[in-house]
Amino acid sequence: MRIWKISVILIVLALLISCAQMKPHPMDMTQAIQNAKTTADHEALARHYEATAREMQSKAQEHKRMLEQYEAHREFYGRRGLDMESMCHALINFYEQAVKENMDMANSHRKVAAEIK
Repeated sequence: MRIWKISVILIVLALLISCAQMKPHPMDMTQAIQNAKTTADHEALARHYEATAREMQSKAQEHKRMLEQYEAHREFYGRRGLDMESMCHALINFYEQAVKENMDMANSHRKVAAEIK
């Protein structure tokens, strides 16, 4: 019973750590977007949004793997497992929405860059 409690605590801590933003954003995006005038500026913004989308996709995949573990071993988690599954579903949806929005922004900046040429 004690091992079970410790494992649940470790899983919850791992989940919280993975959700925490470890580093602040390296630049002020509002200012960067307002100052973007050239093709190169818009291409750089598009690359930034694509990189962010890849990072969010990676996090979504990580939570999908966690969800598979919770679903495969429901007998070990009990009622808390349902909470963890719900949390994973919510985070997966959040990260997938973030991927879509970042890719939309990247495509938008690529179109603007193409129009400037």
